[in-house]
Amino acid sequence: MKLVFAGTPEVAVPALDALLASGRHEVAAVVTRPDAPSGRGRRLVASPVAQRAEETGIEVLKPVRPREPEFLERLRQIAPDCCPVVAYGALLPRVALDIPARGWVNLHFSLLPAWRGAAPVQHAVMAGDEITGASTFLIEEGLDSGPVYGTVTEEIRPTDTSGDLLTRLAFAGSGLLAATMDGIEDGTLKAVPQPGDGITLAPKITVEDAQVDWTAPALRVDRVVRGCTPAPGAWTTFRGERLKLIQVQPVPARTDLAPGALAVGKNSVHVGTGSYAVELLWVQAQGKKPMRAADWARGVRIGDAEAVGL
Repeated sequence: MKLVFAGTPEVAVPALDALLASGRHEVAAVVTRPDAPSGRGRRLVASPVAQRAEETGIEVLKPVRPREPEFLERLRQIAPDCCPVVAYGALLPRVALDIPARGWVNLHFSLLPAWRGAAPVQHAVMAGDEITGASTFLIEEGLDSGPVYGTVTEEIRPTDTSGDLLTRLAFAGSGLLAATMDGIEDGTLKAVPQPGDGITLAPKITVEDAQVDWTAPALRVDRVVRGCTPAPGAWTTFRGERLKLIQVQPVPARTDLAPGALAVGKNSVHVGTGSYAVELLWVQAQGKKPMRAADWARGVRIGDAEAVGL
């Protein structure tokens, strides 16, 4: 088939690579988000998908909105059979959905209908799910509601951050997307409607969502930290300033600390929660680089009655 691939961040690159490597289909063009400011100089930088496409000489389309007449006309000229999508980052209007003969097929990082929305991996980790996966489905105008072509499953490990899990899913899902394109082309794969029960939603995680509630149980605190790593980054406050929490570890044996209370040992920093304590392993103070929590504690000289989250 002739394909136009739509995707933007680094997590979409393995899927593009898999389609290019298959040799079975022609990737005629790539659709991605416009160049965005990056770094201290805030210079405009092309998306990872755009950079990968440019390296291979593929045409790159960067509409501000995918309903722009110029973009739609170019898409009609290319006349793709199908448009595979991975984390493109913009809603596709009906007029665009109707252009490819076999539609737009999305690789979504959950086992649909669970975790429909922008942040399925973060929500799966934060909810304490033990199994997740990736699904390919035919895009409709509803939110991740279209019929499903195929799935792969992935275990969520006890120490997984959303970044760890998303990296594994990106590679597992790339094979699924390539196989889905093959099955659509040869007619061996039919999309199956999603069940009406088991639907959960995964809206974008905001900075406010990433603030740790120390009255929650230790397992919840751990899941929030892992689910919000690397983005948007879990955080609390200390002496009125924001403290980013990069890695924590539950300490079931310690139950003597009130929520938010700090206890500093020679090489450890414990914080009380709504159940038992957690140990801070890596933190990042405002304007500082990430550091071991014990080094941070020595530097700020924490007093006996101090706490986080006040």
